[in-house]
Amino acid sequence: MVANNLVAIPSYVLYLLALQPLRALGSERFWYVEGVLFKWLLAMVASWGWWAGYTVVEWGDDVKAVSEDEAMVLVNHQATGDVCTLMMCLQDKGTVVRQMMWLMDHIFKYTNFGIVSLIHGDFFIRQGRAHRDQQLVLLKEHLEKYYRSRNRKWIVLFPEGGFLRKRRETSQAFAKKNNLPFLKHVTLPRLGATQVILKTLVAQQENGTLAGGDAVIKESKSKGLQWVIDTTIAYPKGEPIDIQTWILGYRQPTVTHVHYRIFPIKDVPAEPEALTHWLYQRFIEKEDLLTHFYETGAFPPLQGQTKAISREMTLSNLWLVGIQSLAFLSGGAIQRRSA
Repeated sequence: MVANNLVAIPSYVLYLLALQPLRALGSERFWYVEGVLFKWLLAMVASWGWWAGYTVVEWGDDVKAVSEDEAMVLVNHQATGDVCTLMMCLQDKGTVVRQMMWLMDHIFKYTNFGIVSLIHGDFFIRQGRAHRDQQLVLLKEHLEKYYRSRNRKWIVLFPEGGFLRKRRETSQAFAKKNNLPFLKHVTLPRLGATQVILKTLVAQQENGTLAGGDAVIKESKSKGLQWVIDTTIAYPKGEPIDIQTWILGYRQPTVTHVHYRIFPIKDVPAEPEALTHWLYQRFIEKEDLLTHFYETGAFPPLQGQTKAISREMTLSNLWLVGIQSLAFLSGGAIQRRSA
């Protein structure tokens, strides 16, 4: 893993520096190549967990069906390993992993992967009341500048605004004060970033709902956001994996469970109060899903199903070895040439 970081990440940066002339021929080609390199790096992160025995079982809707459409992905947040888990899940979802934008806590900017996310165009958000309004303005500007110009498809965010263990007590106090449900496995989400994303990337209709028809940029051929993918991550016994465990592999092999539910964007209200209620309902449903999982070891069936269907997510060892080998061989060569 140390060797990966010493070779693969600098190689990514050097490749993109070498490819700068390609931008003169059209930024679309440049960002296509960057997306391929980005997917390879995420595959390396996935491989650390995969070879340590950290695997994923998926439940609920099949998100491959919407992998070519624009979507907002809402995820519950328990630990830094949530991001690694998603990186693994996305490897078999077609090309969408190359065309994603991530919203992450600003602390990730200072990790070894921070430079990659900066180049890719992810957004690092500072938490806390003192920064909230400014961060939402910066997020809107970031989306307008980078989302369509780099042909992004999915945008991933953690609406709780922090890890479960850090926010649970505050969230429960807020819920009690406002006569809202008492949640143990998730916290009440914050509206700000979700609302900015919807307002910026989805057209408004007169009836107050959101439409995925005409996007905000006239020259774009995009249909705009079409789906919300509600994603729930569950760890056995409620014990999340952090990024250090993922990298070093000192925990016993673990199966993480990921549940998906897809909503058409037309079902998402635009008015702030209605949107707040809708978002709260999603996390109340997550609470029910996680309660069922911790009691039974499985997620409940979807509506209309008599039995829940799970899918074991697999990665090709040959593919992972190939990516690792390519990174080391080409990375070593390009670094020697630049020396």
